[in-house]
Order: sequence, then C-alpha cells, then structure tokens
Amino acid sequence: MFYITEVEDHVRVAPRLFGLPTVEAVEKQLHETYVNYYDKELGKVVNVIEILSVGEGVIIPGDGAAYYISRFKLLTWKPELQELVYGKISEITNFGAFIDMGIMRGMIHISQTMDDYVSFSKENSLLGKASKRGLKTGDLCLARVVAISHKGDEPKIGLTMRQPGLGKIEWIKEDKIKKQKDAKKIIKSEEKVVKRGKKK
Repeated sequence: MFYITEVEDHVRVAPRLFGLPTVEAVEKQLHETYVNYYDKELGKVVNVIEILSVGEGVIIPGDGAAYYISRFKLLTWKPELQELVYGKISEITNFGAFIDMGIMRGMIHISQTMDDYVSFSKENSLLGKASKRGLKTGDLCLARVVAISHKGDEPKIGLTMRQPGLGKIEWIKEDKIKKQKDAKKIIKSEEKVVKRGKKK
C-alpha cells in the first residue's frame, strides 16, 4: 500500500554539494539517501515528494559534511498482508514464479499459482494439468500478499493466485465470462420450471 510519510531527520550533506543552494543540496542528498531505501516500519521509499523545512547547518569536526535538521515528505510503499497486488511475471523457476510489482518483487510458490496440479515445463513456464493453463514470463497477474518476511535488506513477499478473482489477467476474464454464461443457463432453466408450473 502506498503512503505519504512526513519525516524529520538530520540530513548529512556531503562536501561535494556545498556549491549548491542549501535547499537544493539537501534535496539532492535526500534523493541519494532515501530513494530505494527500505525500512520495516517505513516501507520502501519510492520518492522524496516535498521538503517542508531546512534548519541551520552544523559541521561536525573530523567529518567535513554539514548536517541540516530537515522535515520532508516521502512516498513509500509498504506491503500489507491480504493486499491485492498487480504485476508482471519476471521469472519462472521450477519452484514457482517471481512477480515484479513495480517497487518490489514477490514470489508465488508453484502450489499457489493456480487451483490445479502444476508442473514446470521445458519451455520455462508453469502448466496446469487439468485446466491446461500456462504461466510464463511477461504475463500480467493479480495476486494477494499472504506472507511477509523481514530477514535481510529487502522483505520477502509471498503471494497467492489460487483464490477466486486472482491469477493471470486472461484467466480472470475467462472465469468472468464462464460465470456469466453459467448464470444465464440457471436463469433459463428456472424460467422453464416456472413455465411448466403454469401449464399444470
């Protein structure tokens, strides 16, 4: 989920940025420091949106850089359990698929790719035995976040596509058309029953 977060921090501006106006130097340093930064509480920083204030600078002996107490807004994305995510399959492996969600990658275990027995094919795709559905690199999908692990620098995000309304976009469209056809059949059969009842 995307958030706009207001942060106050002592921004260390490197000496190479001293020739710039203070606000511009702080902004450049913030982009270098924060963009793509990940924190368990904050999430993944997508961009620095706005600098709200820059205080007086302080130079610490032996460092050479200037420190400015600054307030700024960040655009962040933090994965949430049960959140729906849209993305593109970036890699297929024998144990599942990786989906690129734009900001981060998530992993769909082979057992969570579809409600079917799934096997890894020689063509580097995942195939459903009964449904004959295939999943390959480049496919657009809708998935749900079911696990988040914060071990390491980046979180590991576990996804599922086995629930109704999830999966490859083409599958979702096919399922919707099938449901509409099934609903029409039920309505027709109910109408026939009603007509028979009226004739008696």
